[in-house]
Amino acid sequence: MKFNKLLKFIEIEDKRLKKYYGSYSDQEKRILSRTVKLTEELGELCDEVLAYNSIQRKKKLDSHDKKNLPEEFADVIITTLLLAKAMDVDIEKAIEKKVDIVNKRYK
Repeated sequence: MKFNKLLKFIEIEDKRLKKYYGSYSDQEKRILSRTVKLTEELGELCDEVLAYNSIQRKKKLDSHDKKNLPEEFADVIITTLLLAKAMDVDIEKAIEKKVDIVNKRYK
């Protein structure tokens, strides 16, 4: 998926979430709820990483589905982009800037 297509999806998903959960007049509440959601998604990704490395408890490993790992990465990325949108972060510019900073480390 191209990045601009992903950002268009984020626009659509943001509108759907506002409609479904109500458009909070309080932006702080939206930011807080998306931050909590990001923490939840990151926890789910961590569970998958543990299972991937077979260091989860046996009960979890027995019911583990290896197909979940890519979806959990996607959930973290999507939720992060929704949080960035709620906080008016131009994520495209932020990523470009960060890539430049990282590349300069190796020059």
